[in-house]
Amino acid sequence: MPEAATPLAPSPLCRLDDIPDGQAKGINWGSGADRQEILVTRRGGAVFAYHNRCPHVGTTLDWMPDQFMSADGQHLQCATHGALFRVEDGLCLRGPCAGRGLTPVAVRIEDGAVHLDATAT
Repeated sequence: MPEAATPLAPSPLCRLDDIPDGQAKGINWGSGADRQEILVTRRGGAVFAYHNRCPHVGTTLDWMPDQFMSADGQHLQCATHGALFRVEDGLCLRGPCAGRGLTPVAVRIEDGAVHLDATAT
């Protein structure tokens, strides 16, 4: 009896080393109607991911590819109106959407790569 094929592991979003510590990376994931724009930010060995959409007007946060951070490097910043978001939970601290937050994307690190975490609730 032939062995069942082992399913392929989903492709990672990126390697952890692709994101400099204290920076973020934009990733286009999927295609067609399932396409998502995701930003992944790194603090040491931890990563945080969000949909790349400002809760104020829905524009992407980056002003140039992979340019998401405020000048002091402490917050994610929306290029449209300058809203500042806390890296660890996406909460808007200042700007037209203060008190609202970025939509989180569940991720995990496995073998040095950042993967979507389908097991997260």
